[in-house]
Amino acid sequence: MRLFRHEARQRSAESRRLYARYELAHTMADFAAAVCFLVGSVMFFREAWQYTGTWLFVVGSLLFALKPTLRLGREIRLYRMGDFSDLSDRAE
Repeated sequence: MRLFRHEARQRSAESRRLYARYELAHTMADFAAAVCFLVGSVMFFREAWQYTGTWLFVVGSLLFALKPTLRLGREIRLYRMGDFSDLSDRAE
């Protein structure tokens, strides 16, 4: 079985729940990153707020980096779930 296969997401109720939880976390990271960048951009209009705005850009960048990490983690978990369910079949 390979990573990033649509069939792995639909294999069982547990895999569908896992997929949904990771999609929710991915969407929340996306939204939080967008808010950080938006607020950080507005803060750059005032010189006194630029330091805080810069930190919001850093936090937003970390949140954007979290997104592919979540996707990879989800796919690895789904891959492992598939391997464990096949173990009993292979043992017989």
